[in-house]
Amino acid sequence: MSAVAWTAAGSLAAWLWLLLGQGFFWRTDVRLPPRRDPAHWPSVCVVVPARDEADMLPKSLPSLLAQDYPGRAEVFLVDDGSSDGTGELARALAERHGGLPLTVGSPGEPPDGWTGKLWAVRHGMGLARARDPEYLLLTDADIAHAPDSLRQLVAAADTGGFDLVSQMARLRVRSLWERLVVPAFVYFFAQLYPFRRIGRKGARTAAAAGGCVLLRADTAERARIPDAIRHAVIDDVALAREVRRAGGHIWLGLAERVDSVRPYPRLADLWRMVSRSAYAQLRYHPLLLVVTVAGLAVVYLAPPVTLVAGLATGSAPAATAGGLAWLVMTGTYLPMLRYYRQPLPLAPLLPVTAFLYLLMTMDSAVQHYRGRGAAWKGRTYARPDTVAEPAPERR
Repeated sequence: MSAVAWTAAGSLAAWLWLLLGQGFFWRTDVRLPPRRDPAHWPSVCVVVPARDEADMLPKSLPSLLAQDYPGRAEVFLVDDGSSDGTGELARALAERHGGLPLTVGSPGEPPDGWTGKLWAVRHGMGLARARDPEYLLLTDADIAHAPDSLRQLVAAADTGGFDLVSQMARLRVRSLWERLVVPAFVYFFAQLYPFRRIGRKGARTAAAAGGCVLLRADTAERARIPDAIRHAVIDDVALAREVRRAGGHIWLGLAERVDSVRPYPRLADLWRMVSRSAYAQLRYHPLLLVVTVAGLAVVYLAPPVTLVAGLATGSAPAATAGGLAWLVMTGTYLPMLRYYRQPLPLAPLLPVTAFLYLLMTMDSAVQHYRGRGAAWKGRTYARPDTVAEPAPERR
């Protein structure tokens, strides 16, 4: 067979393995596990790090304040050096809407070795510690929760004996670029971290979705959260790994009524979202970058290319294998498009989206080697191994 036919056969083999051997990552029915109301509703403190989120808070904070939770609950919003009046707006929204008590704090600039978000989370957890909560809900300032969200999270954690319960918020999908890129973002994440594997006790796979993480307070102490992950750019995955290392039982699935309200209307907005942390995901390793780019090319780009090449040259093996690989790829993407309520004809365009992600990943590496590091909201973070370790601190 020709090189094109062998490439098509390799891509088809990869897709058959992904279809059956990667934890059925393509299924979207992993939702909150069976749950029942606990006899006693534990106390919860909600920690919300926020930096320049004045545009998002009116759409998200009232949903937290309006939580219908039978136990004691309180919200701690940490204004992480905002320049747009985030803290003042949060207080005004609490006064206007009422609901759960709100405390607004400010930690000051993070010291060396800390990302701004995790320094804010640490400050919020410190404020919450005075209330001695049994659970902490870590959620972002752009996440809107249904009124029973906290109740359902706690019931799931209590019933299943989970130390961490996380839901991947449904991201906004309205613009053309959001339709093309956002569902694929979640699809690729699930491919890397199959949700079914994460929920098994003793599993090696660990991940969480930072927009919605319910964490037992004693587990956070045992896992040294957030100190143990203070320099992590991809903090949600790092958090889950530390909880797993500390013996915690974790669960991650797709949300039903937890939504991100942050818009990404332009390709440039989505590009920044992905490229700021893509190379960090590869641990800043050039070899992993090469393997990732090659893998994306063989798995996602080869099927349509080899199909067209096979038809053009009259190579039936290349056209058949390439077409079957593209068909399997398209079929695995359909459930995610249904979950996001998007037109199913977008599924065959997944290779186009994968090519964009390949370019974003390469751009992330280029930005890193230009010395720009991972950037977010005016801050740039160096890779962890270039940061001096601070002295250990008693907590």
